[in-house]
Amino acid sequence: MVAALELYLDTDAARRIRVLWEALEAEGVQSLRYLLDQRHRPHVSLAVAPRLDPERVVGALAGMTVAAPLRMSFLHAGQFVGRVLWLGPTPTAELLAHHAEVHARLTRAGVGLSEHYQPDRWVPHCTLSMRVPNALMAAAVRRCLEVLPIEARVVGAAVTDHARGIAHPLS
Repeated sequence: MVAALELYLDTDAARRIRVLWEALEAEGVQSLRYLLDQRHRPHVSLAVAPRLDPERVVGALAGMTVAAPLRMSFLHAGQFVGRVLWLGPTPTAELLAHHAEVHARLTRAGVGLSEHYQPDRWVPHCTLSMRVPNALMAAAVRRCLEVLPIEARVVGAAVTDHARGIAHPLS
């Protein structure tokens, strides 16, 4: 597993994504529903690394509201190589600027981050499944499109490293 800086979504948006997880499970697609004994939360990751030290991240982001009151409109579903299914929010200027500021601060503090989450490469997304069988991908994407759009607000943030049992809330 990897560590991440996660943005959490409001109750209604998170509930709708959890309902989608259930629908995918009913169709034979393993969702993130059971990840971490059902403690996994729908989120959008701003940064990912093999390991993150929460105190170092907190120090780098001091004075910044990481859980900024951003609004996200999830309007599309997508697939990454490796059978990963996700919902994507529209990459607004506000969201991209927030992401770039987080990365600039973490980089200045010497926090090493995954190249796929760098500002010029990042695809904002909320992962739904990491293992969609190829034969079920088209049906899974159709199921996702049936629930869109989903309007969301960012209501929290945390540094997480589930392999190490870390879930450190941020402001």
